[in-house]
Amino acid sequence: MKRLGALAVAVALLLATAPLAAAWGPQGHNIVGAVADSELTPAVRAEVSRLLAGEANPTLAGVANWADQVRPSRPDTAPWHYADIAENNCQYVPAINGDNGNNVIEAIRNQTAILADRSKPDAERREALKFVVHFVGDIHQPMHDGYARDRGGNDIPLTYNGRSTNLHSLWDSGLLNTRGLNDSQYTQVILGLPAPDLGGADPVDWAQATCQIAVGAYPSTSTIGVDYTNEYRPIAEAQLRLGGDRLARLINGTLG
Repeated sequence: MKRLGALAVAVALLLATAPLAAAWGPQGHNIVGAVADSELTPAVRAEVSRLLAGEANPTLAGVANWADQVRPSRPDTAPWHYADIAENNCQYVPAINGDNGNNVIEAIRNQTAILADRSKPDAERREALKFVVHFVGDIHQPMHDGYARDRGGNDIPLTYNGRSTNLHSLWDSGLLNTRGLNDSQYTQVILGLPAPDLGGADPVDWAQATCQIAVGAYPSTSTIGVDYTNEYRPIAEAQLRLGGDRLARLINGTLG
């Protein structure tokens, strides 16, 4: 009985301190993919369908979370999801932040090049496409372009709307969860936002601009709620739209 009692206490503590659902995703990544899906040219959509034939959902949204799913079995890909540039005033300098190419900026460049190379086997290009979809989402999540010293906000504990979480998880999904919408509903909200200025096509520019959001998103107190939501959820949603639009431009240009 004592063991059962201790187990119950442990479970209760775990539930009380469990972070909000993880991952710009799955919902955030699905939304970025769905926005891009809606903006593909007919010819490129056909090529995407061909490359993704055999996938359970052969769309950009359908494969948007694949890179997270394979990360445990492919730990070498883990650094491809982020670029810690905040300590360098949000400037990407390969000699400082290059990590031998192991960051989200170089991953987007490398995987796009594979996708564009029609001499490569379809299986290799299919994998590259799935990586690109995910990494373009990641680079627009501010904490993926943040500080190395706190692991992109993972080491910043917060109480958000009465629940224990951390700054990274809050931006991954906590802010989005406050909408209470499913992926399809939320995609329509994002598509209803004003079309953004896409700026340049270099992922360095994307990371540096997103980093500026990250450094300004640290709350002054560890207990936050509706005020933080009202200030930063619109920014998170604008990033989803920007990521989806840029992903569509990138895929259309690469496959078209």
